[in-house]
Amino acid sequence: MPKAIRFDRTGGPEVLQFVDVEVGAPGPGQAQVRHQAIGLNFIDTYHRSGLYPLPLPSGLGTEGAGDVVAVGPGVTDVKVGDRVAYAGGPLGAYSEVRNMPADRLVKLPAKISYETGAAMMLKGMTVQYLLRRTYKVQKGQTILFHAAAGGVGLIAMQWAKALGVTVIGTAGSPEKAALARRYGADHVILYREENVAERVREITRGAMVPVVYDSVGKDTFQASIDSLAPFGLMVSFGNASGPVAPMALTALKGSLYITRPSLAPHTERRENLVEIAADLMKMVSSGKIKIEIDQRYALADAAQAHRDLQDRKTTGSTVLLP
Repeated sequence: MPKAIRFDRTGGPEVLQFVDVEVGAPGPGQAQVRHQAIGLNFIDTYHRSGLYPLPLPSGLGTEGAGDVVAVGPGVTDVKVGDRVAYAGGPLGAYSEVRNMPADRLVKLPAKISYETGAAMMLKGMTVQYLLRRTYKVQKGQTILFHAAAGGVGLIAMQWAKALGVTVIGTAGSPEKAALARRYGADHVILYREENVAERVREITRGAMVPVVYDSVGKDTFQASIDSLAPFGLMVSFGNASGPVAPMALTALKGSLYITRPSLAPHTERRENLVEIAADLMKMVSSGKIKIEIDQRYALADAAQAHRDLQDRKTTGSTVLLP
């Protein structure tokens, strides 16, 4: 009987249980995937903790890669034997085998490994919509990107450099700053020790930046606002340090804009999902983006993986192996 991670109450990593599950035949529009690798993402901790409420009991995880082993009636997007990857759809990626809506799956090229596929989909497609859709960065611009040594950050550093963009990254330690520089950051600010907005002002000679990408949340929000040039865009796409407190609209002085994007609306239509995934796979296949997998855990050890992720002990991407 296949196994999966389930939880029936919200809380810390200890609520995660590795249990036997029954997986029936795929229904209409579904494909059954046998996972070879599963992606670990910070949003998984939000689901587990209850920050993003969901009906319980529940599975966990939004990203994986593996093989299609069966398809249900009406499926035309994939076939048995296809190597596939996905990010999004119903929770439940923390599993050995699962049924998925077939229209959420994309084919994984032979030159991209399962581990890379599982590690890159959510983070890589997030970077794609951030840099190419939410705010389409242009060659010669300077941007601020928080958590530059994280899984999303390392992909963003490389993608931005490929586009000819100057990147100011932030990091929480000298070791993480060095990693961000190795992957393309032109400048790195140690946000726990330095005043971010003042350093941005120094680096840009007073011009500030047209866009800030912030997945940290509470600890960096004000510094992000203060780093924007007039008419700049604040892109808040995560809460790693906790949710941002309510703010007055008057805080957006300088005709600033703010947005709270997520991957789901960008990939709701299959044609957009395929386009975004294809752009990512092209960048990875070309070698312009290398996916840094720094941690591997057995699926059964998902709770420890969550502890390490929340304690900032991880860098790059992490995969769970069934």
